[in-house]
Amino acid sequence: MNQELLYDKRGEVGWITFNRPQARNALTFAMYEGLAEICTGAAGSGIKALVITGAGDKAFAAGTDIAQFKTFESGEDGIAYERKMDRILDAIERCAVPTVAAIAGFCTGGGAAIAAVCDLRIASANAQFGFPISRTLGNCLSMSNYARLAALIGPQRVKEMIFLAKLMDAPTALAAGLVSEVLPDTAALQARAGEVARTVAGHAPLTLQVTKEALRRLQARIADESIDDLIRLAYGSADFREGMAAFLEKRAPKWTGA
Repeated sequence: MNQELLYDKRGEVGWITFNRPQARNALTFAMYEGLAEICTGAAGSGIKALVITGAGDKAFAAGTDIAQFKTFESGEDGIAYERKMDRILDAIERCAVPTVAAIAGFCTGGGAAIAAVCDLRIASANAQFGFPISRTLGNCLSMSNYARLAALIGPQRVKEMIFLAKLMDAPTALAAGLVSEVLPDTAALQARAGEVARTVAGHAPLTLQVTKEALRRLQARIADESIDDLIRLAYGSADFREGMAAFLEKRAPKWTGA
């Protein structure tokens, strides 16, 4: 792994850390690929659980680094990107061992998608979740991500989160069932994440494996519909290009709906 994605083993638990605190742990494509590689290789690695977290206390991961979108020229680039993201998230979801997301600070965009696909999620009191894309880039999610979020928190909350570009704070996430515990600070979060991971690592692995796969198959049925036309519409739009320019220029975008 490179220095932007750290991985170490602590007994039977593997720890993955997004390590770009200066950029709120915004994710590069290399970081996504490294994460998928670790999850795919978990079987036979000697670990029995994985913790995924972010360096520092400001962010779990504040989405995909905007620089990754600079070469996008059409809606087809958006479809390719969402295909890539679905492949990465599928690798996490199919990980042979339980995954625990330990979330402090901002957990948005691609970071929120990663957290949502983990088996268990716990958070610190300063955690904030969301997909503020209607305020920032003007893009969209894949069908798998929409279906996953709707299953976790319900369609109405998904609409509120995206339509209002509203970040969900830790108490609201707890009430909505998005996270199972809220800890007072990052130190307590990290300690509790280790405890949770060690607990599941000591339980019957086949029971956990069957449960993971059964629920994944159930989720896959819900998401079994193509929305390539919708992804093409969003990523191929002038609004998406305006959203990127405005983000980089640190100004409010001027949406036209075209």
